[in-house]
Amino acid sequence: MSGIVQELKQQVCGAIDQAKDKLYRLGSVIWQRPELAYEEKHAHDALVRFFTEESGWKVEPRFKLETAFRASWETAGGKDGEPTVNVGFLCEYDALPGIGHACGHNLIAEAAVGAALGLKAAVENLPECPLHVKVTVLGTPAEEEGGGKIDMLQEGAFDGLDVVLMAHPSQEDATYLPAVAIHDVVVKYHGRASHAASYPWEGVNALDAAVLAYNNLSVLRQQMPPDWRMHGIISHGGVKPNIIPDYSELQYYLRTPTHRDLTSIATKAEACFRAAAMATGCQVEIQFAKNQYYEILRIQTLEDLFEENGKVLGMKFVTEDSSGSTDFGNVTFAVPGIHPYFYIGSDALNHTEEYTVASGAEEAQSFTLRAAKALAMTAVDVIFVPGVLSSIRQEFAEATRSVAANPPGRPRRPGGRQPWECPVQPHTQS
Repeated sequence: MSGIVQELKQQVCGAIDQAKDKLYRLGSVIWQRPELAYEEKHAHDALVRFFTEESGWKVEPRFKLETAFRASWETAGGKDGEPTVNVGFLCEYDALPGIGHACGHNLIAEAAVGAALGLKAAVENLPECPLHVKVTVLGTPAEEEGGGKIDMLQEGAFDGLDVVLMAHPSQEDATYLPAVAIHDVVVKYHGRASHAASYPWEGVNALDAAVLAYNNLSVLRQQMPPDWRMHGIISHGGVKPNIIPDYSELQYYLRTPTHRDLTSIATKAEACFRAAAMATGCQVEIQFAKNQYYEILRIQTLEDLFEENGKVLGMKFVTEDSSGSTDFGNVTFAVPGIHPYFYIGSDALNHTEEYTVASGAEEAQSFTLRAAKALAMTAVDVIFVPGVLSSIRQEFAEATRSVAANPPGRPRRPGGRQPWECPVQPHTQS
């Protein structure tokens, strides 16, 4: 079997190299017209058109979400009792406001498509495949904001997949970078306008409420665990200095290493927001985002395979202490998966204008194709190396059991109010 596996991996690499020009065009089409979360109609159409023009793919536009899609291919037959392995590759393609593809999601889509083409080409050339193999490509919108993968999970889009694979551009090659859980919140204060010089006592200052809330959270940070994060902005603070602001708005991100602690950090933050409303006499609306992003549930077997294959291709792996967030984390609690990172020929930092330029440069192509090959070669191991898929399944089962068995990082007191929970109810509820 080892000889067949190595031959399949060579065919994977050859097929991806053969497709390099059309993959570059696909990635460029997405890069040239950046679109925000849930609005990626151009990228969706380009990807759907790409697979429609490729032979053998079943393409489902607007799959579960308006800008999501599914493209699938499988070996002929699928006899009763024949083992089935369904490998998923995930595309992202949303951009950032103002600076376009500064996180390289155009390259994520290109790498996933390339990996799927390479795997299909290798498997369909087998004279006789001992398994029923499925290759599934899912287009997953709204990673930067909203959490399209979470929406798709709730709609059953990941049902039937055995593993999910994707790779993210970065400043280095890494099998894993820590991704923390996150919950977004928007806070709106409503006061009463008045002339700031003539009769300020008639006003209710919504900006004061926002400033107090901002300071409350800043003071709270020194009492938080060192690996928790709260960061935000005052996105609206008034219109003119001589008008008491009757409206203000804050946007905050609340992050913890594990999603099990998001409730605790949200409780602390909400107490700060409501206290500011009470102190100023404002009304407050607290709007938590519908989706929480989870941390990534690691599968070491998959990570090791990707690193082994990447090293064969010349990737140089590092270990970095990063702390971003991704909706791919939620997927890993439903299906075993990996979210490695790949160098694209630039030291520019993600979410900068310099990275936008780098993600659209021709220089990034060889690195993107290399990541695609490593993903597809890892899929070959999962499908054809005896015992690998069963090991992944066992590791996944143990990891999910461990999460379920362990309580959140901070134990709660048995009964009664917790010391960080505000006992006073605000004058308005929202």
